[in-house]
Amino acid sequence: MYRLCLIGLATASLVSAQAPTPSTGVRYGRLLIRNAHIVDGTGNPARGPMDIYIDGSTITRIAPARLGEESRFFGDTGAVRAPDHTIDATGMYVVPGIIDMHAHIQFSRADKSMPRDYVYKLWLGHGITTVREPGSGEGIDTTVAHARLSAENRISAPTIIPYATAGANSPEEARAQVRRLKQKGAAGLKVFINRPDVWQAIASEAKTLGLPIATDMKIQEMDALDAARLGVRSIEHWYGIPDAAITGPQDFPDDYSYDDELDRFRWAGDLWRQTDSARLSAVLDSMLAHDVTWDPTFAIYEANRDLARARTQPWFKDYGLPQVLANFEPDLTRHGSYHLDWTTADEVRWRENYRIWMRWVREYAARGGNVTVGSDAGFIYQLYGFTTIREMEMHQEAGFHPLEVFRHATMNGAKALGLTKTGVLRPGFEADLAIVDGNPLHNLKTMYGTGIEVVENGKLVRRGGVKYTIKDGIVFDAPALLADVREMVKAARTHTTAP
Repeated sequence: MYRLCLIGLATASLVSAQAPTPSTGVRYGRLLIRNAHIVDGTGNPARGPMDIYIDGSTITRIAPARLGEESRFFGDTGAVRAPDHTIDATGMYVVPGIIDMHAHIQFSRADKSMPRDYVYKLWLGHGITTVREPGSGEGIDTTVAHARLSAENRISAPTIIPYATAGANSPEEARAQVRRLKQKGAAGLKVFINRPDVWQAIASEAKTLGLPIATDMKIQEMDALDAARLGVRSIEHWYGIPDAAITGPQDFPDDYSYDDELDRFRWAGDLWRQTDSARLSAVLDSMLAHDVTWDPTFAIYEANRDLARARTQPWFKDYGLPQVLANFEPDLTRHGSYHLDWTTADEVRWRENYRIWMRWVREYAARGGNVTVGSDAGFIYQLYGFTTIREMEMHQEAGFHPLEVFRHATMNGAKALGLTKTGVLRPGFEADLAIVDGNPLHNLKTMYGTGIEVVENGKLVRRGGVKYTIKDGIVFDAPALLADVREMVKAARTHTTAP
């Protein structure tokens, strides 16, 4: 796993990085999770009650719960040992740790800094144990340093897979840049708009160095067919896919400007309608033949189909830092803050866009394509952690069974990242998992940090949420992490309103 590759990196990068506060996670020698129902991440139905035995960082045994009996660990020599720590998971579900394929580490919003624990604790508080940082916007040195700090359990953070943005003005410059990013510790590359010869140089050098490429293609000469042929590992969002299936140029208004974000996002909502179905089917077949993962990130654009809902999400009150919420508000100088004149027609157009988009994601999965979960939070009214769960809900809206949704969020993410020992609850695999207060197969909202209201003894009570997030065998108290975030928000608001 990537965390093992961090050991050889120079410690100088750690000195230069401003680290968050120390980790609150604990790894026990022998951890027992008792009496849990299990969703294993492969798409199999839930099982339980089961006992899960964890030695250090590894799941060693999953067996039917020994109700009323004392569960023991059995060593290689036959010695019987008691667990060092036991978690009673009666009435709870254990799922593999969520893998967020598009998770931006951000330390400031609206030009104001944020606590460096904020994003990490929101992720861990929602059962997210691995994130792919798709561009290292805070700098590859800092991102790689934090990845190592997380691997060493020195900070409370998921496992971080650091990708770095690659783009250049010439093939020679591109090749040199890719080599430099590899040396700095990048585990992959994020590529946006480039000339075809620069694209070719990036892809060729990345292949030589074993760096996978993720692309947010936007609008350019290249499309999804070109990306697939160049060996791109994953396509983010959907840009480049409908473009490859449109006969002729995109049908945009004659005063359209890509660099006007209101134009860009308004009319992007019409692209799926413009596609030719036969061509689109062939595009999917080509992506499938080249083993391209599709990371659709449905949730990040949800404001476009229902702006009022996006602006009034209930978790903003306790979990939204003032600068994060300010960053969402309309301001064309900031990326993703474009809702200056968002109309009913725009929302209707985007609802239709979603209908077609979701249909083709479902079709790609049905043909055997790898579909994953990514949030892209920090933009467009989407908050870290919460948006990952909302993304899972939108996969269910797209027509996937909740068991398939968990496969997208766990096993499929591990496959896309080349992680062979996580993403599934299985003996011999890393102990990356989340313990949820309730049944997320019945209601994915159970995963939200705010919990849900359920009826017990004729009264509404609040339950749900992740109780424990376990990353590489390290146990984090998820509600305690979220309580820390609430205190950060409270302190920030007090400071903001002080005379």
